[in-house]
Amino acid sequence: MERGNAKHSPRVDDELAHEVDGIVKGTAGGRAEEFREAEPSGDDQPEASMVPEGDDGTGAPQGMTAQEVEQRSRFGRYINRTALPGDRDRLRKDAESNEAPDDVLAQIDRLPTGVRFQTVSEAWAALGHRNETQRW
Repeated sequence: MERGNAKHSPRVDDELAHEVDGIVKGTAGGRAEEFREAEPSGDDQPEASMVPEGDDGTGAPQGMTAQEVEQRSRFGRYINRTALPGDRDRLRKDAESNEAPDDVLAQIDRLPTGVRFQTVSEAWAALGHRNETQRW
C-alpha cells in the first residue's frame, strides 16, 4: 500500500518530495539557497560576528572564568530557591537534604553567621569568590 496524500495530486506530492530531497539526504541545495543566506553588513555598519563584543568565546560572563562559573553552579546546584533568602544554617540544612557533597557543605560552613543571603551569588561572593561584573 503506497502512502500518499489525499489533499494533493500525485504530481504535487512528487514536487514537494523533490523540494525537500536535499534536506533529507543532506546534499547541497537544501537550505543553502541564496535567498536564505544572511545579507552582508551595510557600508556604514560593523561586520557581523557570531561572538558578541567583549566575549572571550568561553561563554563565561564578564568578570568570571568558565571554571569559576562551573564552581558557582556546582555550589548553587544543592541550594533550592525555597531556601533563599536564608542564613548559613538554612542553606546548610537545604544542601544536606539535597545530598550535597562534603566540599559544598564545607563551603557553606565557611559562610558568616547572622547574614541572610538573598541569592546564591551573594553567598558565593561572601566566600570571597567573584561574580560577573555589570556593564552599563
